[in-house]
Amino acid sequence: MKRYLRNMEAITAEEMELLKKSRVCVVGCGGLGGYIIEMLARVGVGYIKAIDGDVFDETNLNRQLVSHSQNIGKSKVVETKRRIELVNPYICIEAIDTMLDKSNVLSLLKDHDVIVDALDNFKTRKIIQDSSKKLNIPMIHGAIGGFYGQVTTIFPNDNTLDFLYPEGNKVDKGIEKELGNPSFTPPLIAAIQVAEVIKILIKRGELLRKKVLLIDLLNNSYDIIEL
Repeated sequence: MKRYLRNMEAITAEEMELLKKSRVCVVGCGGLGGYIIEMLARVGVGYIKAIDGDVFDETNLNRQLVSHSQNIGKSKVVETKRRIELVNPYICIEAIDTMLDKSNVLSLLKDHDVIVDALDNFKTRKIIQDSSKKLNIPMIHGAIGGFYGQVTTIFPNDNTLDFLYPEGNKVDKGIEKELGNPSFTPPLIAAIQVAEVIKILIKRGELLRKKVLLIDLLNNSYDIIEL
């Protein structure tokens, strides 16, 4: 298909078939999630489930890809689905307009190849990590705040979040609110998360597994820390 022609020097025809058959779940349709979902759709991932129970507000306009002046107050996930159906009508995107929690997490995350954390709080991230272990599904974690971001790939039983956040919910104080969230940090971190997803799906490349990529855009620092 001509729409994927520019993929072909980087991704083989056989790998494109793998992407077409793949199922990815993205939890969160905000700063990270909007970019993640669109990149996955444009590269040709065949099925994307998007989960978010929030609505757009005016503070989202500085950074959230899907938000605009005409959809303030509307469901983030429904608006994301509407946009993706225009971007790539050849894939399936399922919109789940609810917040993920312990009561629904297993039913929502099951039957996927990869889960992507596009959230802004530790509590729900930990629920995803625990559930991805039970479901035997790898997850990609990303976090942003100000000029800073981090990405890591977590396989079942890695428990990487326990090393990154040893204080658990005690550190969940809304880092984005403390450091701000400019327009340029989310797409960068989202792109790295999507690259990790694609490497898992095509089974090629070195993953950020048991290590974390720390990015400081203010000082042009890119560090990989072994965990």
